[in-house]
Amino acid sequence: MPLERASDKELGRLLTVEEAAERLNTSPRFVRRLIFERRIAFLKLGRHVRITEHDLDSYVRNCRVHDL
Repeated sequence: MPLERASDKELGRLLTVEEAAERLNTSPRFVRRLIFERRIAFLKLGRHVRITEHDLDSYVRNCRVHDL
């Protein structure tokens, strides 16, 4: 069993495009567009695309609009 590094734990669970879309309450097409436009961080594992829970949470935090 390989040793885990501290940075590995920060990644959290790897989400598929469909799982990320469900958490955002949007369509997978929207998430794919975010990936294509490089507006959200993602991992490319061979032909598979995954988004970490941490990156998804960061994207949501960065998109938040505060009242003036």
